[in-house]
Amino acid sequence: MTSDTDTETEAEPESGAKAATDAAQALSALSYEQARGELVRVVQQLEAGGASLEESLALWERGEELARVCREWLEGARARLDKVLEAEAEAEEDLEDPEAGLSPEDSDDTEDAEDTE
Repeated sequence: MTSDTDTETEAEPESGAKAATDAAQALSALSYEQARGELVRVVQQLEAGGASLEESLALWERGEELARVCREWLEGARARLDKVLEAEAEAEEDLEDPEAGLSPEDSDDTEDAEDTE
């Protein structure tokens, strides 16, 4: 026989998992500036002291999550910059060597045309 408390205890992990998923989605929705601002506040609270051990651990965990969000934003920004810089470098190479985009067969044709002139 199950009591009401057994049912509630069994349901808690499911609601806990949903709450964790909701919290992760809320963190993912933060802009870099929002996550960084909250991270600064968390660090200030930890440095100020006065929080209980449990509160300090919760702040630390929140800070770790916020740092992860900031890192993901920065990694995404770095990837975008790298892509642009790579495209610029390729465009620069093409300008310096106009035959760079040609296949070896095409460059042979160009040389042959120059020889006949």
